[in-house]
Amino acid sequence: MRDIFRVNLGVKKHEALLLFTDIISDRERLPEADEDRRTKLRCLAVLLSEIAKSYCDSVIYHEYAATGSHGAEPPAQLWELAFGTRIVKRLVKERLFQPILQKTAEAEVIRKAEEIIRTYKDDAVDCIVALSNYSTSHTKFRDFLTRLCGCRYASMPLFEVSMLEGSMNIDWKELAERTTELANLVNKAEAVSIRTPNGTSISFSKKGRKALADTGILTRKGSFGNLPAGEVFFAPVEGTANGRLVVEWGPTKRLSEPMVFTVKDGIAVDVSGGDDYVSYLKERLDERQENRNIAELGIGTNLAAKRPDNILESEKILGTIHIALGDNSSFGGRVKAPFHQDFVFFRPTVTLIYGDGSKRAILKGGKIQI
Repeated sequence: MRDIFRVNLGVKKHEALLLFTDIISDRERLPEADEDRRTKLRCLAVLLSEIAKSYCDSVIYHEYAATGSHGAEPPAQLWELAFGTRIVKRLVKERLFQPILQKTAEAEVIRKAEEIIRTYKDDAVDCIVALSNYSTSHTKFRDFLTRLCGCRYASMPLFEVSMLEGSMNIDWKELAERTTELANLVNKAEAVSIRTPNGTSISFSKKGRKALADTGILTRKGSFGNLPAGEVFFAPVEGTANGRLVVEWGPTKRLSEPMVFTVKDGIAVDVSGGDDYVSYLKERLDERQENRNIAELGIGTNLAAKRPDNILESEKILGTIHIALGDNSSFGGRVKAPFHQDFVFFRPTVTLIYGDGSKRAILKGGKIQI
């Protein structure tokens, strides 16, 4: 656990660190197993906040009621703890804060907010450990902190203690080298096509979009990534994805039968399947058209990642890919939504398509080709 502060974040004694988690809200009705997992996550957050005090003098621990969705903006109190009260007060005064929290802010609102945040950026904390159940990775909260304030940000949604001896117990240098090499290959392509043995077949444009490397080394100013780490990811060009996705695993369990998405012009226009999760997902997709956006392609690069039943780890498994729906505005896309959900695909064949029409398979049946 200490390596999170010592190796991954490189925390210094004089720095300020914010560690937060979300607790089960009154709106949530959860199976006993999920309640138990969430309780353990909270206990881990409390323990890590105590350990952090050995590495830096200023440690802030905070809990808030869960938002209920990956990609939703966290509540105002967390913004104040992370950015400082001056920034939040100015955002509220200028009537910029609510559109940002609701993910309805237009470009001019974002521009004005960025000016305010840059003015007071030194008020922000230096490091964040985000141990919430629902991910804050794809939020303006995270984007502003890392991009404008230089905060180092470890996002750890759904984290479990077993990961410390599994997908976190790796050679970080080797992981970084493998992930960076793959990102460099992907960045030479203009389009990608994907097939899996269970019937997934989809393609989309990557033109003008940069693939990023999630290496777990978050020591540079403004660094952001997951822990456990190990993926190359980018936002496909909106409106270009077409095909069919066949999903066998949900975020925390194997589905009772595969879930099938029909994708047309970048949108998941239909989803079908007999598992209870399908009904929940349909409700979320119906809330906003943006939730149906094909938001991300990620490619796993972590040799130690094995678990298929926890999306935080399963999307890092070497030789898998994941495709997300919803928000992609925080990593190069144009779609803003209070929703971002990844789904993992096993044994994929991934083919890069270059500007001259030539092709290269970087995964064949789940075997990496670099």
